[in-house]
Amino acid sequence: MYYGMIKVTAAVPEVRVADASFNAQQTMQLLEQAAQEKAEIVVFPELGLTGYTCADLFRQTLLLDQAEENLRLLLQKTQKLAPLCAVGLPVRVGNALYNCAVVFQKGKILGVVPKTYLPNYGEFYEKRWFHSALDAAETEITLAGQKVPFGTDLLFVCGQAVVGVELCEDLWVPVPPSSLAALAGANIILNLSASNESTGKDTYLQTLITQQSACCCCGYVYTSAGWGESSTDLVFAGKGFIAENGTLLKEGDRFQTKPQLLMSEIDVERLQAERRFRDTFADQQTEGLWRKIDFALSSAPLHLSRTVAPFPFVPGEGKRKERCEEILSMQAFGLAQRLRSSGVKTAVVGISGGLDSTLALLVSARAFDLLGRSHKDIVAVTMPCFGTTDRTYQNALTLMKALHVSAKEVDIKKSVMQHLQDLNHPQNLHDVTYENAQARERTQVLMDMANQLGGLVIGTGDLSELALGWATYNGDHMSMYGVNASVPKTLVRYLVAYAADETKDKKLHDVLYDILDTPVSPELLPPQGKNISQKTEDLVGPYALHDFFLYYFLRFGFSPAKIEWLAEQAFAAQYKPQEIKKWLQVFLKRFFAQQFKRSCLPDGPKVGSVSLSPRGDWRMPSDASAEAWKNS
Repeated sequence: MYYGMIKVTAAVPEVRVADASFNAQQTMQLLEQAAQEKAEIVVFPELGLTGYTCADLFRQTLLLDQAEENLRLLLQKTQKLAPLCAVGLPVRVGNALYNCAVVFQKGKILGVVPKTYLPNYGEFYEKRWFHSALDAAETEITLAGQKVPFGTDLLFVCGQAVVGVELCEDLWVPVPPSSLAALAGANIILNLSASNESTGKDTYLQTLITQQSACCCCGYVYTSAGWGESSTDLVFAGKGFIAENGTLLKEGDRFQTKPQLLMSEIDVERLQAERRFRDTFADQQTEGLWRKIDFALSSAPLHLSRTVAPFPFVPGEGKRKERCEEILSMQAFGLAQRLRSSGVKTAVVGISGGLDSTLALLVSARAFDLLGRSHKDIVAVTMPCFGTTDRTYQNALTLMKALHVSAKEVDIKKSVMQHLQDLNHPQNLHDVTYENAQARERTQVLMDMANQLGGLVIGTGDLSELALGWATYNGDHMSMYGVNASVPKTLVRYLVAYAADETKDKKLHDVLYDILDTPVSPELLPPQGKNISQKTEDLVGPYALHDFFLYYFLRFGFSPAKIEWLAEQAFAAQYKPQEIKKWLQVFLKRFFAQQFKRSCLPDGPKVGSVSLSPRGDWRMPSDASAEAWKNS
């Protein structure tokens, strides 16, 4: 387990029905291969040492003896192998036979978990041979020469990792054993299965597994029987799934004649953070009378096979239209409600020719469409000053014209110069006073114009700027409703690109793409010729990195060390480790120092899983120390 990551494996071996020796050999081969690939937990199919389709052969003493003897041999051969392993076989307890998962590590059986719910419908008739765990009175048995815990109340524990086990049909009942195990602390569930194929069943099963991982806020590793099981009446195609909290991490291939190892990593630290965040999960949590059995995991660095998305706020391409429409609709719906409830005549938006104000204007247009009102009731104001370039100025004018809003221009140079003169501030001293005077003058113009026109000032600042404090206090930091307040910069860019691709208006398409190609800048310093001289990402760092840092810092409370490690995986092709470390330090310093700006934010709609609203997701003292985070 490295930074809470555990490499898990769903193993699908070839089987021969009723040939425990062959099946144990196949199991051993896959287990050795998994160990070489640094797997830490390996799960095999239900009744894998005998084959699931033995039918009345399960009544044969020879088969049961062979299963136990080959388990004994398997234990002897795995004494130096590190992975925690779960294999399936029939186990005799007193006068009953149970369909069991045997969990072992380094040659030692840690526990035996019997199946609870035995299907006896359709093609299944397990009750013909097996007893349910509900019938069992024993809590300890002797198996393969070892005295071991027996029952469905077993949890296997290593630090943050808590492993529970269920078998096949157990998942299909209204309250699966895995739900009870999760409430008792299990954050990884292993399922040993032998589920036959039928049309459409695989899709249903995938949904069932991912949904159970979401309901239990856990990792779920599922392995089902495959090649070699009897095809007398059924087909077993061999499949594996690895899911984590509602997300399918890995899916195996069905109908393969060769053995498979399906690997991924489950982040138990992330799962525990999610459980702490979801207090309704804790409301149901109970320790009960569960027995906890220790096992060991390596702490060595591991190579991730799962993908760490570099843009966690940005939807996948397969869901682009669906997600973008959803986000834009939430922004517009929230603004429409605020406009309607306020009874205002206009919406006043400052337009710089940059990304944030562009998105705010696009959202405002959608809101007015929802209300059935003319875009002319949207007053878009461009306010050129010392740093304004012709490119952003012309783009602002073109954008306002393309969206058919009421366009106004207020040149604020004279006002700002007079203000600086009143402060006895040299005109050529381009310091923070020089910059912020412009930002605050623009806000004053917008506020007063809104009063004049009976309108609301629509905020344009985004979530990334709020996290970094990259806004002028009581300047662009303030508005009457901030539509972008929970939209990070990487998502702003994505939404504007989506709007450009969806529009049928060529002029709007072209101006949106030129805005996307323009460097992000507050344009508060004089340009160098025709070019922007003040590029935000040169000063505070790449927004791609800062959004990544923000997501894992805020959403899961990860340590800076883990965030840095994850960023190295996600941005290996773009940034060197020392660059990531440098900008993470900048993020931490600015995030802590700029909380006072976030403590008095205007209203704005939450659209994703992360927000910095002091009335919603984030409450923090403005004078908290960042030292522990910067030095970790």
